[in-house]
Amino acid sequence: MITFRKAQASDLPAIVAMLADDPLGAAREDASLPLAQGYVDAFDAIDADPNQLLAVAVDGGEVIGTLQITFLAGLSRKGAWRGQIEAVRVAGHRRSGGIGRLMFQWAIDQCRARGCSLVQLTTDKGRADAHRFYDSLGFTGSHLGYKKAL
Repeated sequence: MITFRKAQASDLPAIVAMLADDPLGAAREDASLPLAQGYVDAFDAIDADPNQLLAVAVDGGEVIGTLQITFLAGLSRKGAWRGQIEAVRVAGHRRSGGIGRLMFQWAIDQCRARGCSLVQLTTDKGRADAHRFYDSLGFTGSHLGYKKAL
């Protein structure tokens, strides 16, 4: 049975391994142990922030998925809160089994519980399969996002 919970420091190696386990992540992540201090520092900052939720999907004690929700207050839309879902990953050996759909249902429920009136995400332009998946969940590609490396 798959359960969802807030990530713990002991989950960090599994989370980073999932982030590194795809063509884009392999070029920007380093799952070698011991983990780089930056991962530990980022986890500590996320864990301490009440508007961040780093979560894991667990099956039989094994971490099989992860995602991060950032709860954003804003003045637009009459002061509406938004849930920003990022860094969604399912362990390679568990992909295409419906886990991602369960993770999103859980994440959207978390956003509703926090009073969000909108859930949003960004996705790399090269992730065509992910785009189809997000469409199937009822998301619409309504905006174009930009990033600038610093």
